[in-house]
Amino acid sequence: MIDPLTALAGIQSAVSFIKKVSQTVDDVASLGPAIGKYFDAKHTATKAAVEAKINGNKSAMATAIEIELALEQTAQFERELQLLFITTGKIDVWNKIKQRAQQMEIESAREARKLKELEAKRRREMQMYMELAFGIVLGTVMITGALWVGYQFLDYCLAKGCSWK
Repeated sequence: MIDPLTALAGIQSAVSFIKKVSQTVDDVASLGPAIGKYFDAKHTATKAAVEAKINGNKSAMATAIEIELALEQTAQFERELQLLFITTGKIDVWNKIKQRAQQMEIESAREARKLKELEAKRRREMQMYMELAFGIVLGTVMITGALWVGYQFLDYCLAKGCSWK
């Protein structure tokens, strides 16, 4: 599980880093590595928020809400970044960055779906094995009981002299 607080700190540090770097550079192209780190941190934080919500833990839920608020702030920050790219005439670069970010989200959703399907398959297999084990134990108990009753009947008949006719 991804630590939500670490993910939140990752977003905040990436945003502050980009703001510092953007003030000192002349070309937005040199922001590439910083923007990459930002989108990675955002992706990680989104995963952490989803996991925290699924967890159901109250403290994790509070952290998930905190991350959601941070993600909302990142949306505002992305609008500022977009404006920076527009003013420098690099909107096509920004569009490509956003396309790649969307592809990452789609890939992440596919990966999450595959993991969920694998988990469901594993649960079904575990259920099948449990049912099989229960059936074997029940059958063994029934056969043992039937043999014991038969043995007791034979023992009684031998002691009392039962007639088989």
